[in-house]
Formats: sequence, structure tokens, C-alpha cells
Amino acid sequence: MRPDILWAPWRITYLKSFNKKKRGCLFCRALRSRRDIDHRVFLRSAHAIGILNIYPYNNGHVMIAPKRHVGRLGLLKNEELCDIMEQVGATTRRLDRILKPDGYNIGINIGRPAGAGIAKHLHVHIVPRWSGDTNFMPVCGATKVISQSLDALYARLCRGTKKR
Repeated sequence: MRPDILWAPWRITYLKSFNKKKRGCLFCRALRSRRDIDHRVFLRSAHAIGILNIYPYNNGHVMIAPKRHVGRLGLLKNEELCDIMEQVGATTRRLDRILKPDGYNIGINIGRPAGAGIAKHLHVHIVPRWSGDTNFMPVCGATKVISQSLDALYARLCRGTKKR
């Protein structure tokens, strides 16, 4: 029996990226740049930045990070922490409007042993979830199907929003 083929041509960029790891922090690079589209920045506030996760666990997976390069919650000033949480709330409301998920996984991985891929710059993951979004693909095929391109999601997140 021939296996079904799942075409995902956009993944070639991800595969090629293993040979071209960029130096430094992706959040700090995005903050220094004013080319938000290149870094998939959909939000800038007084103390936070919002970026699409380019290797998402699910459609709409985004990250909110402080502008200051810190790796621990205890190092954040109160105004930074408040702004980050306000942006988490605003982002979930925005995702509610455009994607209409049934729920969310929201979390912070602090340190490599806890799963932090970028351990030195704290960030909050927001992962929209839908009833029935877990299926046989990740279990049997070691494959996750993402139903929307990053470009389409980025355009929807940025439509009609103001970035500070």
C-alpha cells in the first residue's frame, strides 16, 4: 500500500534553517528591526512585543515577550509584567475574533530543562485549541497539520491594528 502524501512546501525554509542558525536572540533582532513583516511582529506595546511562532504547535500559535532581554519572571518590573499580561489578554481577544478557537494553552517555559527553546528571553506562548484538534496524525504519522499559512495568519492579525 502506498502512503498518502501530505504536501507542505513551506517547510523547506524550516529545514534549510538548520544550516543557517542566526546568532543572538530572535526577540531582540525583531525589536531592533522596523521590518515587522520580516520578523512576523504583529504587536508592539510600551513593554512587550508579539510575534508569530514560525514553528507552531497549532494554527495561531504566537508569543508575547518583554522588550527587555530577561529570562526570569522575577527580573521583570511590575509595569513590564502588567503590560505583558495585558497583551496576552488583548491577543487572545484578537484570536477569538479571527480564529474562534474553543480554548487556549497559555504558558511560559523558564529554563532549558522546562522546555524553553529561547531560555534567555522570557516569552509567553499562546496556543489556540479547538475541540477535536488532536487526531491520529501526530501519533501515527509524527506529523502535525497546520491549517493556515503564516502569511495568511499574519495578515489577519495585523489587519486594522495599530502598533506602538
